[in-house]
Amino acid sequence: MKNGVEIKPATGKLGILTPGMGAVSTTFIAGCLAVLKGIGKPIGSLTQMGSIRLGKRTDGRNPLIKDFVPLAELHDLVFGGWDIFEENVYEAAINAGVLSKDLLNEIKGDLTAIKPMKAVFDPAYVKKLNGTWVKKGANKMDLANQLREDIRNFKSTNNLDRVVIVWCGSTEIYLEPTEAHSSLAKLEKAMQDNDPAIAPSMIYAYAALKEGVPFANGAPNLTVDFPAIQELAKEMKMPISGKDFKTGQTFMKTLLAPGFKARLLGLSGWFSTNILGNRDGEVLDDPDAFKTKEVSKLGVLEYILQPKVYPDLYGDLYHKVRINYYPPRGDNKEGWDNIDIFGWLSYPMQIKVDFLCRDSILAAPLVLDLALFSDLAARTGMHGIQEWLSFYYKSPMVPENLYPEHDIFIQLMKLKNTLRHLKGEDLITHLGLEYYD
Repeated sequence: MKNGVEIKPATGKLGILTPGMGAVSTTFIAGCLAVLKGIGKPIGSLTQMGSIRLGKRTDGRNPLIKDFVPLAELHDLVFGGWDIFEENVYEAAINAGVLSKDLLNEIKGDLTAIKPMKAVFDPAYVKKLNGTWVKKGANKMDLANQLREDIRNFKSTNNLDRVVIVWCGSTEIYLEPTEAHSSLAKLEKAMQDNDPAIAPSMIYAYAALKEGVPFANGAPNLTVDFPAIQELAKEMKMPISGKDFKTGQTFMKTLLAPGFKARLLGLSGWFSTNILGNRDGEVLDDPDAFKTKEVSKLGVLEYILQPKVYPDLYGDLYHKVRINYYPPRGDNKEGWDNIDIFGWLSYPMQIKVDFLCRDSILAAPLVLDLALFSDLAARTGMHGIQEWLSFYYKSPMVPENLYPEHDIFIQLMKLKNTLRHLKGEDLITHLGLEYYD
């Protein structure tokens, strides 16, 4: 065991702000309150239910992660956010239709008290929505300053020690980095000039970092994945991470594809389609927004399978992804996968997967973990891209010139080894010295 890293204690209250207070955000907030009242369990949350092995297997040291590193406690969390509709969290949760009305009624008073602040929104970036609870400003820098004031007011009103922001808003239209994204100075000028290259999510990220608030991006938007924001994150010594919560179909791919690769089974095709009917499905019905999601979902197999390293197995893989808006499905997304594999002597086989998942139920614990781990990173002095949080994302951010790791088991090992490092524990490599005794 070595000396660990100095970590500031998680004293006081932690505010969690979510741009977007729809299905995912309200399910997350209601879930945390339900857990506190003893009417639910935080299933799926690594910070609440996960353990971590320390030392040798024979040592029997397997504390819960929340007992191993100093994380904010659920009773110290205060929730808030912004939305393009004025409904309070109870009303929004009822409309989302994810959680039962009986459960929501048990915490109705707490949920009703949480009201969204007016959002920064532009329908040019999310064409299928038309917000009514929206800020107005002279330019995008003015809007960022209004968000900064919101953050300061939220912090002072609730007597908070710290704040984190987790993007739970919609997928924006596909954008690629431009000159405006190349440096902080150019970004700020572009905001003053109302440059269309600056999407609303970027304004939130800029405002958060300027206020010394970590930012986690739960959508496939460009948001924090460009040099200017990364420059700001380093300047402010704040952690950023992203992008796109890994929930349904891509979650399954990061489970199955590593297994095929480990067994050296070939893949000739992987066809994926989704049907969903929530606000996310409506937004993704727009081709420009779908492209943003498609890019996020398509990259996972190439990076896991390494076709250039294994050309005989994966060099001719055909990978197709579709998303279909189907209102009757609601938040209960259905993901269908047809997987064509081949084995010994190239004999073909097929696998069919039909995952009837609850998208927001899978996403809610990710919001909690990202908020608590982002806060931990900030208190530890970790800043810039937090690659160790790749476990939570479809399209993980990495430093320049590195490729992202998509194998969920490697991602989890990296996350836990980061926690071991912070506390001065030996990293787990599974190279047991007993083989050489």
